[in-house]
Amino acid sequence: MNKTALVTGGASGLGFELALLLAKDEYNLVLIDIDAEKLKEAKQEIETNYSVNVQISAKDLSQINISEDIMAEIGNTQIDVLVNNAGFGVFGAFHEVDWNRQAQMLNLHIITTTHLTKLIVEEMVKRGSGRILNLSSLAAFQPGPMMSLYYATKGYILSFSEAIANELKGTGVTVTALCPGPTKTSFQKVVANDSSENKISFNMASAKDVAAYGYKAMNKGKVYAIPGGFNKILATLPRFIPRNSAANIVRKIQEKNREE
Repeated sequence: MNKTALVTGGASGLGFELALLLAKDEYNLVLIDIDAEKLKEAKQEIETNYSVNVQISAKDLSQINISEDIMAEIGNTQIDVLVNNAGFGVFGAFHEVDWNRQAQMLNLHIITTTHLTKLIVEEMVKRGSGRILNLSSLAAFQPGPMMSLYYATKGYILSFSEAIANELKGTGVTVTALCPGPTKTSFQKVVANDSSENKISFNMASAKDVAAYGYKAMNKGKVYAIPGGFNKILATLPRFIPRNSAANIVRKIQEKNREE
């Protein structure tokens, strides 16, 4: 009998690449995403190439209590792997960016990620098995002027994942935080709210490679995973330079990437 994995943001980018890896390993899938059309395309492609069942659900994961709606929809389906991948960024000074958009990001990255994990991990612990992969970011390791809430929420996801991974030792349940650097997905276009691409792209990874790295780390039960040797170095920089200097560097990079 096939196991089942639930992937948020599973219609494209990292979420879709992770879904492909899970399907290859014969997991049935529950894909949640805000984009109904891309979900249909993802379902068709996966079911055409793999002998698995794909359940799709178009939902806005930034809505309060959406996790309860998801659990009600999947009913008694046992979730063996949870991938909290859905997310987006907002570029701009904190005091200038629209609050409603900021609140949506906070709800998605923090409330939905935490609540969905809470609802699923309880059953995993009872069974004595399960894997959780939470999408954090290289941004989790330093402050991020011009994307302050994005960096802060990714820091939350990393800290939360590390803490519950420790609590779950010996239960048969593992938690992994995947912390990629810049990745070639639709993320940058959403951040910029236009069709611009990163100006600084020498360290840009493919979604397929990042997904493969994170999937391998999850299966090994690693607590956190940083793809790429250069990114591992960047993650340690705030330990060796003043935090205000790290913030200045991040701001210059963000502004360079978004300049006209």
